[in-house]
Amino acid sequence: MESSITKDDAVITAYRAHGWTYVRGVAPHAILGELTGRASGCAKGKGGSMHMYTKNFYGGNGIVGAQVPLGAGIAFGLKYENKPNICVTLYGDGAANQGQLFEAYNMAKLWNLPCVFVCENNGYGMGTSVERASASTDYYSRGDYIPGMRIDGMDVLAVREATKFAREYALNNGPILIEAATYRYHGHSMSDPGTSYRAREEIKEMRETRDPITVFRRKILECSLVTPEELKKVDIEVDKEIDKAADQAKKDPEIPLGELYNNIYIHPDPDYTVRGCDPSIRVISH
Repeated sequence: MESSITKDDAVITAYRAHGWTYVRGVAPHAILGELTGRASGCAKGKGGSMHMYTKNFYGGNGIVGAQVPLGAGIAFGLKYENKPNICVTLYGDGAANQGQLFEAYNMAKLWNLPCVFVCENNGYGMGTSVERASASTDYYSRGDYIPGMRIDGMDVLAVREATKFAREYALNNGPILIEAATYRYHGHSMSDPGTSYRAREEIKEMRETRDPITVFRRKILECSLVTPEELKKVDIEVDKEIDKAADQAKKDPEIPLGELYNNIYIHPDPDYTVRGCDPSIRVISH
């Protein structure tokens, strides 16, 4: 998707934001620093895994579905300022039944905001399959008066081309909805083994037949666009880069406790203080 938008376009997503943070321009070291609560993190170690940001990337939001009306608001701002840009607003199938989504759809269409809503349908909201959670699993049609399309979210080229189309459409006609059919290999969280509500064979089949990296690798090899040796070299270079970034992040200092009181307000007065958990604690906030 990133290859089909510009750096001036905005993106907002849910709390699995690590990949988006990287493609939006944040270095692996700053991402891993954020994951480990270090001062070198992209949010100074204050956001952790769920809350990562950079220019025109608005996170990383921990409340299910809350980023969708925010995305509509970002798109409103872009239109209000007459900017030739869009906001890509992503959410999962688990958030698709939230009432706030439909309020955002309504306002986005009412004002024809340049917003591309993207439902990442991986088949399961936590441990509940979409068939058990939704009366209609045609998420691309949920926008009603907003046109939608379903694409193979595991096909790199399909996603790229759909995003190109959606961006052009949103700039000229207003909101559009994409349902990207994808899959989650692992459990929802550390406490979820991911196999109590689906068969291991299902996961195995998905890995073998639909994995986006494996499928794309096969395509470019078959088309003689790259050699196996070149791909192996890329793998080695990536491993080295990540290992180096991880080692550095572990060595970086954690943020001091006083830093927790900063960045609450923009441009506070020099002597502005913030109360701690104990009413007797007052700390100057920068």
